[in-house]
Amino acid sequence: MISINKEALDQIRRHAESSYPAECCGALFGVKNNDTRSVSEIIPLPNRWDGESAKQRYLITADDYIYLEKTAEEKGADILGFYHSHPDHAAQPSDYDREQALPVYAYLIVAVEKGTARDIACWVLCNDRSAFSRETMNVTSS
Repeated sequence: MISINKEALDQIRRHAESSYPAECCGALFGVKNNDTRSVSEIIPLPNRWDGESAKQRYLITADDYIYLEKTAEEKGADILGFYHSHPDHAAQPSDYDREQALPVYAYLIVAVEKGTARDIACWVLCNDRSAFSRETMNVTSS
């Protein structure tokens, strides 16, 4: 299960809408306790894909990841996963998403329809990397 506050979800929605028609991306920071990931903060990142590719893909570089690791350590947090948008597509992982994902992270996907953020779903990659399973999302008020 992933627990995330409404404010963080609203930030993700705004990031997705402002990036449309390109995909947005960012990281989820917080604490993992057994099977529960509690998101305390999101870190928006630039989508490093250029041009038309950014409408169907997002790219987080090795330098971005090093920045995230350093920032998480400074904040005393863990990198719990990542978020990205699917412009004019469902909040379901694509084959490309599966190929790029790692089983240790949660992946939050927001569907953006004609510039408006809609459904948000959380996914976790199976250990054998064959498929994603949908993760229960608990939205809190604080």
